[in-house]
Amino acid sequence: MGFWDKSLRICKYLCDYGQQSMRQLAQQTGFSKSSVHRLRQALERRSGSPEAGLWETEAGRQWLTRLGVATLYPFGLKRGVGVDTLSEFFVRLRLHHHLGCSPTAVRGVLRALEQTIVETAHAWEQEGTTTGAVRDIIGAVDETFLEHMMLVCMDLPSGSLLVEAVAANRTYAPWKAVVDERLKALGAAVLYLVSDRAKALIQLAEMGFECLSMPDFFHCVHDIGKTYSLTIGRRLRDAQQALAHAEARLMRRHEHASGGQDTWQDVLLVEARRAAVTQWTAVQPTYRLHLETLSLTLHPFNLDDATVQTSTQVTHRLYAEVEAIEALAARHAFPACHAARTKVRKQLPALAALVDFGWAGGEQDLEHAELSTRWRAWAKECLLPSVYGAHHGAHTRCARRKAKLRQAFEASQTAFEHHVLTQQLPCPALEEWKTWAKQRVRAFQRTSSAVEGRNGYLSQMQHNHRGLPPQRPKVWTALHNFDGRAADGTTPAARFFGRGFPDLFATVLPHIAALPRPRQRRG
Repeated sequence: MGFWDKSLRICKYLCDYGQQSMRQLAQQTGFSKSSVHRLRQALERRSGSPEAGLWETEAGRQWLTRLGVATLYPFGLKRGVGVDTLSEFFVRLRLHHHLGCSPTAVRGVLRALEQTIVETAHAWEQEGTTTGAVRDIIGAVDETFLEHMMLVCMDLPSGSLLVEAVAANRTYAPWKAVVDERLKALGAAVLYLVSDRAKALIQLAEMGFECLSMPDFFHCVHDIGKTYSLTIGRRLRDAQQALAHAEARLMRRHEHASGGQDTWQDVLLVEARRAAVTQWTAVQPTYRLHLETLSLTLHPFNLDDATVQTSTQVTHRLYAEVEAIEALAARHAFPACHAARTKVRKQLPALAALVDFGWAGGEQDLEHAELSTRWRAWAKECLLPSVYGAHHGAHTRCARRKAKLRQAFEASQTAFEHHVLTQQLPCPALEEWKTWAKQRVRAFQRTSSAVEGRNGYLSQMQHNHRGLPPQRPKVWTALHNFDGRAADGTTPAARFFGRGFPDLFATVLPHIAALPRPRQRRG
């Protein structure tokens, strides 16, 4: 019987029968008198706060364990709060008489919690591989630099992290080794890879997995933005400052009642500065409109009328927007950035190739189903546009682009609902069609911004620590996959394996049977 079990029994007898002698308590509990004496002394030391009686009950001890683990789980593991701060938090709650709250004790509980999380996630992953529906992976690959360099690979449709591994370098061989090992364990294949066009990552896709290597649209737009955005912002700021100086100078001349030729020149200068501010105020929204149109162009549907478009059409429209941006830069004498322009232009055909690649996958599915021409047309022209608009409209953060997407696909939604074939389908069959359409829509992944966000999170967590414990990256991966919940309540692992998993915190909590005892201080 443990220390706390003995203490709870002593406390229970004291509550039931009031104050008793050591001999009576020893006879009723079956403990020696010396044990009873030590336990009563410890009980008296812990009863210094009004709420202390709560922790001396069985329910109180269980809730105290939950409180400790629930504090360490989100703050210590998910948010990177240090053990010194957590120790201070427990002490300020006056729990140091009931729990081991020293940094060493807190670190020990964290290690036990880490081990349990990693083991639980590994078991669930094996179970998901055996019983789940693992599909082809649409991967985003990148590297981040923490205490050591880490290779990060994510499945974009589900958001599940496949690889977060420490590597000595980021060449083709380490990437191929870690991703191959992971794919073998999952029994999955790679459909295509989205990357920032590093040579090793292009080689990984085209030679290693013989799949499409997709440029990252996020980096492409960022290359344009960092070329021109700062220049436009800087010139607008300079024009506003020059206008403010000119107006202040004119105001000073009026205050001193000085006229003549100098005042007239200051008036002309203010008008010229105001015209410059007006010019650059108009340039900025025009430039942003071109960037927005560039983003709205790379879709399998033309947003003007929600009709199917090909990669050739997309390439032509992308080139037109890039040329419009370059013409805007030339009119206003922006600094020439030939390397960035060349880099962006080279990526446009590869970006547009994703459109034909996506439609080829849809056509292949429809051919396997052996559908008639009428049903194929319904699926491509009615079902997919309506599902695509709803999905991407919900995932677009920019309010202006969100409104344009919804406006573009409103007619498709109406046409789908009133189509004769839609009304003929029973509800179960219609839901199956929508499930297929959602899978096809999620297969259109044009950016690796989710991996960039993950890299930012890892960088912040690295900053919060004084060196990373060896097992902490594995814990972060497990927490992301099995405890990172979307708005619909699903986790990345549930979406990846196509099946649900129990709550991770509720699963690991019973494995932390008892928190450490408080330190026994003398005097």
